[in-house]
Amino acid sequence: MKKVLLLVSAAVIFAGCGGDQPKNFNDLTQGSPFIIGKKDYLNSPMVTAGDRVYMVGHQDGSFPELGWHLKGEMGGIWDHPIKLMDGFEISLTTNNDTLILNQAESFTNYPYANKHNFIWEDQQLIIERWQFVPDGKEGLGIQLLVKNQGSERKIGVSFTAASDLRPTWLGERTNMIDGNDIVIFNEEAQAYIFKDSLNPWFTVFGSNFSSIDHSNGLSDYEGNGITGSIDYSLHLAHNDTGLINFTIAGSYTSETEAWDTYESIQKNIEKDLTSKRLRYESLAQKSRLTIADKEIEQAFEWVKYNCDWLIRTVPEIGTGIGAGIPDYPWWFGVDSEYSLQGYMAVGQTEAVYSTIRLLDSVSNALNGNGRIIHEMSTNGSVYNKGNINETPQFASLIWKVYRWNGEIEFLQRYFPTVENGLDWLLNENDSNKNGFPDGYGMMEIHGMDSEMIDVAVYSQKAFQDASQMAMELGKDELSKRYDSIANLLKININEQFWSEEFNSYADFIGTDEQALLLIEAAIVRADTLHKPWAVSELQQTKKYILANPSSKPRPFVLHHNWVVNTPMEMKIAPYDIGIKALITAEKFVNPFGVFVTGIDRDESAGSDESSFKGSEIFSYTGAVMTLPTGVQIIAENNYGRPDQALNYLKRITRTFSYALPGSIYEVSPDYGMMTQAWNIYGFAVPIVEQFFGIQPDAAHKKVVIAPQMPSEWDDVSLENVQVGNNEISVFFSKEEGQTRVRVTQDKTDWTLEIQLPKRKNTSVDILSEKVKTSESETHYIFSTIGSELEVALVD
Repeated sequence: MKKVLLLVSAAVIFAGCGGDQPKNFNDLTQGSPFIIGKKDYLNSPMVTAGDRVYMVGHQDGSFPELGWHLKGEMGGIWDHPIKLMDGFEISLTTNNDTLILNQAESFTNYPYANKHNFIWEDQQLIIERWQFVPDGKEGLGIQLLVKNQGSERKIGVSFTAASDLRPTWLGERTNMIDGNDIVIFNEEAQAYIFKDSLNPWFTVFGSNFSSIDHSNGLSDYEGNGITGSIDYSLHLAHNDTGLINFTIAGSYTSETEAWDTYESIQKNIEKDLTSKRLRYESLAQKSRLTIADKEIEQAFEWVKYNCDWLIRTVPEIGTGIGAGIPDYPWWFGVDSEYSLQGYMAVGQTEAVYSTIRLLDSVSNALNGNGRIIHEMSTNGSVYNKGNINETPQFASLIWKVYRWNGEIEFLQRYFPTVENGLDWLLNENDSNKNGFPDGYGMMEIHGMDSEMIDVAVYSQKAFQDASQMAMELGKDELSKRYDSIANLLKININEQFWSEEFNSYADFIGTDEQALLLIEAAIVRADTLHKPWAVSELQQTKKYILANPSSKPRPFVLHHNWVVNTPMEMKIAPYDIGIKALITAEKFVNPFGVFVTGIDRDESAGSDESSFKGSEIFSYTGAVMTLPTGVQIIAENNYGRPDQALNYLKRITRTFSYALPGSIYEVSPDYGMMTQAWNIYGFAVPIVEQFFGIQPDAAHKKVVIAPQMPSEWDDVSLENVQVGNNEISVFFSKEEGQTRVRVTQDKTDWTLEIQLPKRKNTSVDILSEKVKTSESETHYIFSTIGSELEVALVD
């Protein structure tokens, strides 16, 4: 049995909030966007996000044990690298009847806050529970609103907190040992404080009301936590609304800090909420999309909010984007390398710089050779020193960010890591010296660690990008060497990985022995999932290998993994081959997007719009995911197929708010992480860089706009796109045979260039002054230095 211990508190004592009557959160959030969730998903996760603290519970207001990374511990309230609480429970009592607020009638999500709605019909009460996390603070604010539609009465309110001061994942590696929690009630502060008995870990909770009673006891949750309850009383006349502001605050360093944060949130709860609302309004204005398809427009806006939800700050280590909530709240190499391209395109630059700084510093401290880490917990412990693809993808990320910010100091700072990483890539990971590094890429399937298609493709792109970086830095000979390697890799990938039989790039190049082992495992997988077509195809491949053995490594198409589409994502496939591969890829989709592993698809996939049925033990088997679908959107655009790209974008958008209002799940439509960082890759990169065609060159104060619009986008705009210290806006319209493009910018000393494809029997109408014109084989080119450039093509 657990023992309840008492802590002798050394709290900083302070008076209650006092002052004016607290404001209703409904008033403070007036005018903000919101989305009401589905009743069918009330018993599913939600998140109240913040950079220091976040809370995970269910949309019905309950806090079940959930998550697999730390089994049953990924929910509750986290202040990384520790957890503060498993959750809390609010109950109301009136007329000898009690209602526990854990079965909400509805859930409403705002970009920066959320609300649970309860109706107690028998007692004629309408109740709202709001919560938000103030920026930069180790705590959260909760507001309870109780509207009395009945007769005058007293209502008892009880707030019960379940502490769980415990370490993050891999805490044991840094000697974070979980002790029993102890508790004391501070009479003057009218608040409880919990402490871990072995560590300086603290949680404080209370409200702006004086209590009428308090108690503590054992917790029903697993772990070493305990509970504390504080009781209050409301006296409400008919149609009166009672309001209580609760505060939860924590610290993993000192009790004084916990109390300071508690006091700060209590005193500034309205100011903090307003400040966060205004900041989110500014996020919405960056790269603001206006199109007729309001579903895509809304999803794009909210994915920008989702990006901010995932920023994780642990001051002793750094700030960076987490991969996903609830099970991946810490930092990853490759997730960031995809995601940050999208963050940059929507102007969330500080998250980009801090994440790159964190990945670079930790990778260099741990590996010291340019290799980029894969996964690091919030206590600084690295789980995986880095998969092979993460090192070249870091190089390409640095080049992409430089194109957007134009800061030569940025390039100078990170190019040594790029240079070291590319040396490590080929010198230590290419055993047969054919230019294709060996080892795991994006597909974490056991045995797929030979020469993987995605590793080869991302390596080629890295050398191509590094060549341009070297040129910018005046390293001409190095630039030529990298360019030579990139060109050779491009030729060899297209010659050695392409399979004419399958009209697809191979999953990998390996030995017959490696392939046969993978085939056996794949047959078991396909048979278990009842995919007879895949079993038959794999058996035929096995038969061919045995009948035609090879002593040398060769390409194999086995799983139809999504990574076979990376040559089109990076635009290194020849056009005719790229089109064939894109058509082949259309087989491995469902209404929500692209399968991670193509052999998991069956004939019903094309029309199956139901919930994803995951396995009892967390697994991605059978999954359709947003990243493969995002890659496919970019790939289609690269080969001049924006309508097909839009089709895939609509598939992802179909999953928006499917389960959690305002978010897109990692596994489509409703499995895995309830919000995922790399979702922005599949929205921002194709919308900003491809549909609107914004090609930044901030270092040379130039922006090229080469729009490639889907046929149904005939009156669209993208405003306030940040490029360096400049902002540009693009307006595109098609009407009665006229295509018009107008671009505006803040800086009048930058060059604007519009490129429009040539069409037969078309005249050019230049609607701005001092415009230079030229032509390539395929495009008309217009440029000017000034605040605006507008041109039209008339059929």
